[in-house]
Amino acid sequence: MASVLGMLEEREAAARVRVEGLREEVARLAGVLEAAEIELDRRVIAREELVEALALSAAGTTAVAEAEVEATPSLAPAPGSIVPPWREGLPVAVLAPDYQRILAVLDERQPAGQGPLKAKEITVELGLQATSAKVEGVRSKARRLAERGWLVQETSGMFNVGRRLVVGPDAAPSA
Repeated sequence: MASVLGMLEEREAAARVRVEGLREEVARLAGVLEAAEIELDRRVIAREELVEALALSAAGTTAVAEAEVEATPSLAPAPGSIVPPWREGLPVAVLAPDYQRILAVLDERQPAGQGPLKAKEITVELGLQATSAKVEGVRSKARRLAERGWLVQETSGMFNVGRRLVVGPDAAPSA
């Protein structure tokens, strides 16, 4: 009977070794699981923060845009977005806030019969310091608006409001 008892002891020792191995594996997997849950939580928080920040940004942009033109939510601009070519019916709200402010400065002058402005004058009207960096930033944005038809850049380097019609492929040339 000693041999049967010895066999049972061997099996019991093997089961203990297996249980200990499995406990170690569970502990290792629990650590991996905890790290993965922490990463998931960080990503969820980052996404929620981004959605909240974008919503606040869109709300601020919409408030400014509604003062000028009723904006559609699908046309909400994003900072750093491209300037689309101007076309009939396209609201100013599709532009990023910096571009909207430049247009607003020049739009205010048009009813009063005042002429075009230089980039430095636009910079001052925007309430910015007339440093070369600020002036060049405004000039760059105004040029981009002029290239897309939102403004007219005169040969003297001055800018004025001038929206031109964009001829579509089906449109007949005007006589």
